[in-house]
Amino acid sequence: MFTPDAPALPARSLPGLLHGLARARPDARALRWLDISTGARSDWSFARLSAEADALARSFLALGVRPGDRIAWLGQNHPALIAALFALGRLEAVLVPLNTRLAAAEWAAVLDDCTPKLLVHDTSFKEAAGVLSKGPGRPVDLTLDHLLAAEPSTLLPEVPADALDRPALLVYTSGTTGTPKAAVHTQGNLLANVAIAAQVQSLTAEDTVLTVLPLFHVGGLCIQTLPALSVGATVLLHSRFDPMATLRAIAEERPSLTLQVPATLQALTGHPDWASTDLTCLRAVWAGSSVLPPEPLKAFMARGIPVSNVYGSTETGPFSIALPPEHAATHIGSCGWPAPGVQIRLLGPDGRPVAAGDVGEIAVRAPNVVATYWPDRPALDADGFFRSGDLARQADDGSFTVVGRAKDMIISGGENIYPAEIENLIAQHPAVAECSVVGQADARWGEVAVAVVVLRDPQAATEGWDAPLRAFLDGRLARYKWPRRWVRLEALPRTALGKVKKAELVAALKTLLETPAPN
Repeated sequence: MFTPDAPALPARSLPGLLHGLARARPDARALRWLDISTGARSDWSFARLSAEADALARSFLALGVRPGDRIAWLGQNHPALIAALFALGRLEAVLVPLNTRLAAAEWAAVLDDCTPKLLVHDTSFKEAAGVLSKGPGRPVDLTLDHLLAAEPSTLLPEVPADALDRPALLVYTSGTTGTPKAAVHTQGNLLANVAIAAQVQSLTAEDTVLTVLPLFHVGGLCIQTLPALSVGATVLLHSRFDPMATLRAIAEERPSLTLQVPATLQALTGHPDWASTDLTCLRAVWAGSSVLPPEPLKAFMARGIPVSNVYGSTETGPFSIALPPEHAATHIGSCGWPAPGVQIRLLGPDGRPVAAGDVGEIAVRAPNVVATYWPDRPALDADGFFRSGDLARQADDGSFTVVGRAKDMIISGGENIYPAEIENLIAQHPAVAECSVVGQADARWGEVAVAVVVLRDPQAATEGWDAPLRAFLDGRLARYKWPRRWVRLEALPRTALGKVKKAELVAALKTLLETPAPN
C-alpha cells in the first residue's frame, strides 16, 4: 500500500532540523500553547523555538550537564519540553519525560533506574519533585522558571558528526507494574520516525495539527507533533486533554489533523457539544491504538471524518503500521499496511514466520526502532527485529489486524481465543460503553473467557442484563469463543493513553470469580 523505501532523513541531527526550520520559516507559527487550567496562551514561532532551545542548551551546560547525562522532566505539555529535546540533543544529553500519572514510588523507581542529573518540573509538581530529589544519587530538582532563568554558558559545543547514533530520549514502557524499562531512542531513530510519519500522513507546512495527548509518551510526541514541526506545520499544543477544549479548538482554530486514543475518542463523541461542533476542517483523525472501538469510529465517519489507525509501540518509534484515510471505512478493525521502510514479520512460538492467514506475533525491523533498553540491554532479536508481543493476522491484501497480546491469548479446550476479536464484537452492541475480555483458569477447559462490561446506562443492570449480549453473539462468533462469565463494572482500569490494564483487571476479578464457570 505504501512505497517500500524509507523516506530520507530531514536532517543529520535534531538541532540541525530545528535550525533549518528557523532559517526557512523564522516568523511562521510553530506552536500555539494553551494551558487548560488557566486559559493562558502563547505563540512560538520557529525562530523563537530555536532561540529557546539554544538558550536552554546554554542553561543546561551552565548547570553541569554533559554528554550522556539524563534530564528528567515532570510536568504537563509545554513548548519548553519540545525545546528541551532539541537543546539536549545539542549537548548529546538525554531527555527522560516522566508519566505524570504515576505514583510517587513509581517515579522513584524510574529515577533510581536512569539516575538523571536534573529533575525539571512545572509548578504543579513542585511538591512531588521536592520529595523525589531527596536522598543519595537523586537528581537536583529545578522548576521550569528557574531553568529558564539560569545563568547561561556563553559557548555551545558543535553538533557531533555522529549525532544520529547518540541517545536523545528515554521513554519508559513499564509505568504501572513490574521493573521499569526504558527504550533508548537515538537522534537517528527520532528523525527516521519523523520522516516516516510525515510521509504517511501527507503532512505539509500548510497543516495545523492539534496535540492533546501527553508528550511523555511517544504517541503524543512522535506520531504527529514532531513530524508536523519537521515540515514547518503549526502545532496547537494543549497542556492536557479536555474534551470541551478539544472540540472548541477544532471549531475555532480549524486544525487539519489530530491524534486521539480510544478513551479520548469516546469522550469527544459523548460530549454534549459533539453534535454542534463543526468538524469540516479535519481531513482525518489519526488514532494511536492497536485496536479501536467501533462506536466512536462510526460517529466520526457519520460526520464525514475518516479515523486512521496507526500501530506501534514505545520501542518502534512508534510509527510502524498505518491505515490510510482512504481505506479507513473499508478496513474497520485493521491497523493497515507497513509504513515506508518498515519490515513486518508474523512469527510463531518457534520464532519462524507463520503460514499465510495464520495468527503470529508482530516483529518489526525499521530505522525508527530502538536497539537497546537502558542502559545497554538489547531490544532486538538476532535478525534485528523487535518482538512486540502483539498477535496479528495478515489479510490477502497485505493489511494487518491485531487480535490481541500474546500474553492475553486464552487457550480454552485446546483452542486459541483472541480477546480483541470478542471485545470488538461486544462493543458494537448499543447497550455497551466499553468492554474487555480476559482469561480465567478453569479445571475443565484450562481457561475460559470472561467478558467485563461497562454499560452505557448503569440503571439497566437488572438481573439477566447479560442475556441480550449473549444473544447478540449468536451467529456472529463461534460458540467456543463465547465468554463463559459476564461481569459488570462501573469503569475499566486504564493507562494514561487509554489502554486497559488487563493485569490489574484480572487481579480485581479474582474476588468476583470464586466458583467454577458454567459448562
